[in-house]
Amino acid sequence: MILVTGATGLVGSHLLLHLLQQGEQRVCAIYRDEKRLEKTKEVFALHQAEPLFDQITWRKADILDLPSLEEAFQGVTHVYHCAAFVSFDPKDEKKLRKTNIEGTANIVNLCLAFSIEKLCHVSSIAALGETLHCSIPITEKTEWNPELYHSDYALSKFGAEMEVWRGTQEGLNVVIVNPGVIFGRGFDREGSGELLYKVSRNFPFYTDGTTAVVAVEDVVSCMYQLMCSTVVNERYTLVAANLSNKDLLHQIAAILRKKPARFQLGRLGLSLAWRLDALMSALGKKRSFTRAIAKASLSCFYYDASKAEQTLNFKFSSPSVFLERTSKSLK
Repeated sequence: MILVTGATGLVGSHLLLHLLQQGEQRVCAIYRDEKRLEKTKEVFALHQAEPLFDQITWRKADILDLPSLEEAFQGVTHVYHCAAFVSFDPKDEKKLRKTNIEGTANIVNLCLAFSIEKLCHVSSIAALGETLHCSIPITEKTEWNPELYHSDYALSKFGAEMEVWRGTQEGLNVVIVNPGVIFGRGFDREGSGELLYKVSRNFPFYTDGTTAVVAVEDVVSCMYQLMCSTVVNERYTLVAANLSNKDLLHQIAAILRKKPARFQLGRLGLSLAWRLDALMSALGKKRSFTRAIAKASLSCFYYDASKAEQTLNFKFSSPSVFLERTSKSLK
């Protein structure tokens, strides 16, 4: 039986759909809140695959609650660990570390205890190393430099990977995927969906940086192929393209028939913006623009996904295709 964590999120819900479309008969998924099941149902409805949803065995569990997680592991042979907490708010540091590192450690420990045949861990390009110059591409072998600034989210995903690699030292077979910013339907105000929403509201600003993008359909397809292969103890960068932030915003605006971003924000403007946001948060407003986001918006790194392309003989979807597909589904 296949177990999927984070099954009510963007990657997890699309992975469930892909598994069932590939003919997998025994698929179970964990959830914490029944209301979130509607998000997964919506993904199946968008693909006109509602009958497949009823084939999923749902088990209520939390990756931080070992008793419930142990019950969810009963009869499982393969695990896709998609659950994670994403935030760039400094106030969420403890939650990020607890969910992403401790939660992953729990998954790894149970995989070892239940003799799981293979684990697929969904990481992020945030857990990859950084090059000294943007002209040098970042690959799976790029070394992580602890002396450089990293967001709390990046640190938590790096820590989660360390737990997975620990599992390999104890005999667990794993594959790790490091996707860029994932675009997919069904999650309008979450993750990349928040970017689409801002563009739909005629967001006027852009920054002189780049964003590595990928379609959720490609991410789950690569995950499934890797799990079905003989490949073990390897990590793969999943990126379809590295787009300038201006180009990305303009493409989305054109699809949505909105005004393109026309005002460029530099370091000074971004510095003032995240400090103002911090001040507003002290008055009770939820953080929406932090120092980590400001720094990321100016980064111009190039991520190389050739390892995945060559290993799987895979061709990533064009951003023009999945951006249009995702943008047109925006409610």
